[in-house]
Amino acid sequence: MDGLTNDDFTQCTDPWSLFDQWFAQARASEPEDPNAMALATAGADGLPDVRIVLLKGADARGFVFYTNTLSLKGAELAENPRAALVLHWKSLRRQVRARGEVTRVDDAEADAYFASRARDSRIGAWASRQSQALESRDALVRAVAEVSARFPEAEVPRPPHWTGYRIAPVTMEFWQDGASRLHDRVRFTRAGAAWERARLYP
Repeated sequence: MDGLTNDDFTQCTDPWSLFDQWFAQARASEPEDPNAMALATAGADGLPDVRIVLLKGADARGFVFYTNTLSLKGAELAENPRAALVLHWKSLRRQVRARGEVTRVDDAEADAYFASRARDSRIGAWASRQSQALESRDALVRAVAEVSARFPEAEVPRPPHWTGYRIAPVTMEFWQDGASRLHDRVRFTRAGAAWERARLYP
């Protein structure tokens, strides 16, 4: 999309090129967590859940986030491996939406990302029984202390219940705020190895 301006982004033919440009601009202008995204999942009961997670990778294969596989979202993804996401950048008055099939990243990719995390975050991944009932804050503090004692100096390995998920989008939509609610929107729909583009009414 070389040479495209904000006004003609709807003419872009490659959604990943457009995403890369918008994400770079968000990292430069968004005051905190430009990679924060709302993630929607639904289990076998069909009821949706949504929460904020951090986008940790994005390329032509999809959008990657990491979590405890025993959490509620992990259980829902096991039952129904599909998800939707939204990134909203208030400073730019833009949002990106996507939805698609979900798969786990391979062990090497998960290990590499886990090793890049701060030690306290790695300890927390072992200590937290994410989404399960917690009797008290003290119980969590004790769990963290126990894990810290278990790995006093050694490298903290990735827990077997912690990994990454990749959403391979079948649709991607880009939205730019416009005056008088005359927003600009373009939706890309996967068509085999290519993408079909449609400009949408606000």
